[in-house]
Amino acid sequence: MRISVSSDTNEPVARALLGQLRERGHDVVAYGALSPGDDPQWAACSEAAARDVAVGRADQAVVCCWTGTGASIAANKVPGVRAALCTDAYSADGARRWNDANVLALSLRLTSEPLLKEILDAWFAAEVSTDVEDRENVARVNRLDDTKPHSERSQ
Repeated sequence: MRISVSSDTNEPVARALLGQLRERGHDVVAYGALSPGDDPQWAACSEAAARDVAVGRADQAVVCCWTGTGASIAANKVPGVRAALCTDAYSADGARRWNDANVLALSLRLTSEPLLKEILDAWFAAEVSTDVEDRENVARVNRLDDTKPHSERSQ
């Protein structure tokens, strides 16, 4: 699987993430502080990784910043991306299973290397739900990419 990874700082957990993904046999493309000369700002590098997913250059992405919040916000602004900030294995499993998340957001501050492994194990082990209600919810979220803001609809 091809996975784009971004981080705004070159932290040990971000380097461990690259190693874990490669050890699992994934083709990894790095952005931000993990790619010398690249723009390390969380908004820029998270957008770059998310766009890879949106246009099909990557199957999934993992975006990182200090809290993970900014990286997830930036990634979710890219149409076609469903980014989930996951702080444990349970949320990673649910994000893949029920939300069909295609971008994992991680906190560089809160994620230790052992926890990183647990999150990745759950993320990759989860199978996307085929439940009708779950699929309808994901379809509804996808349609949000095509809707205008409320203020524009009334004009």
